[in-house]
Amino acid sequence: MLCCNLHMEQKGFALVTGASSGIGRELALLLSQRGYNLVLTARSEARLDELRTAILEQHGSTGRIVYPVVVDLSLPDGPDRLAARLAELAIEIELLVNNAGTGSFGPFADGDPDDYSSMIAVNVTSLTRLTRLLLPGMVSRHSGRILNVASVASFQPGPLMAVYYATKAYVLSFSEALSEELAESGVTVTALCPGPTATEFHARAGIRQNGRLQSTTMSTSRAVADSGIRALLSGRRVVVTGALYRLLTFSVRLLPRRMVARAVLRMQRSRTSDS
Repeated sequence: MLCCNLHMEQKGFALVTGASSGIGRELALLLSQRGYNLVLTARSEARLDELRTAILEQHGSTGRIVYPVVVDLSLPDGPDRLAARLAELAIEIELLVNNAGTGSFGPFADGDPDDYSSMIAVNVTSLTRLTRLLLPGMVSRHSGRILNVASVASFQPGPLMAVYYATKAYVLSFSEALSEELAESGVTVTALCPGPTATEFHARAGIRQNGRLQSTTMSTSRAVADSGIRALLSGRRVVVTGALYRLLTFSVRLLPRRMVARAVLRMQRSRTSDS
């Protein structure tokens, strides 16, 4: 274990969940470039070790402290185990990035009930519990920032991804409410709402992407992560990435909910077509 003096000589610690790939990996890399030490968590030890090595090699003699912590946030004790590890390391988290998330595609009635429970555990339950475990320390220090990775899915119902869209609606609502509660505390909460992004998420969720749509509408993980960090550090409450999706999320607020749901269903079907 590194001594507390070494911790004090470095910039504060950022905790990034779901850091092994995609947006989470890019968030970790960009935060390290801004001088933050890191606690990285995911289920894959090999990927976390590879990311740690990449970060340390990138900064050379300037040094960064990077702790990989393997934890499964779909398990009930996942957030508590992570918080206990932070206590063992005597680390106070300055930036909490709740990025871990999972999804699935298809008619709700055909899905695996255990998959839905796991999705809710990762996307909602662990995010909420980890925030509750770390927030009091931030409030007592009158300093801290939280980034919750939501989605443009947060703004409307999502046929064929009903549970995923619902969990992201929770993340957005929770983030906005918490931001208001903490307005005078010195702690900020930001909801990052990206549109479809070129990551492993779609393959894991069972979505077979239409190549034409993928090339014209998908953002890169780096671009989404950069937008998220800028919003986080400036204390913005909500950021939607991409001009197209900012327009769409505004438009759906003006339309009847059933019309929006039908439009999303058509979009979901077109995204997986071969045309």
